[in-house]
Amino acid sequence: MGNDTKAIIGIIVVAAISLGGLLSVQFAAIDARFDDLRADVAAVKADLTAEIAVVRDDVRRMDDRLRAVEIAFGKVDQRLETLERLHLPGPDAGE
Repeated sequence: MGNDTKAIIGIIVVAAISLGGLLSVQFAAIDARFDDLRADVAAVKADLTAEIAVVRDDVRRMDDRLRAVEIAFGKVDQRLETLERLHLPGPDAGE
């Protein structure tokens, strides 16, 4: 092998090693960005979970309040029916 061939092979080897080093640095940077993205997604997930819990509590409270209103209206309906039976005249015998 001549000196030129050895120089070309040496340059190719150095270039390949340099390129490999640059690629490993880039991959490390990409991995770091993915880690940041995972952390951001986890934070958003935690926030959404907390917000969903608040909405669920609000819905449960509204359900309880609606149930209380339904019960109260049921009592009013019973009282109204009782008053109607006591105070309103029944249908005429001829009708």
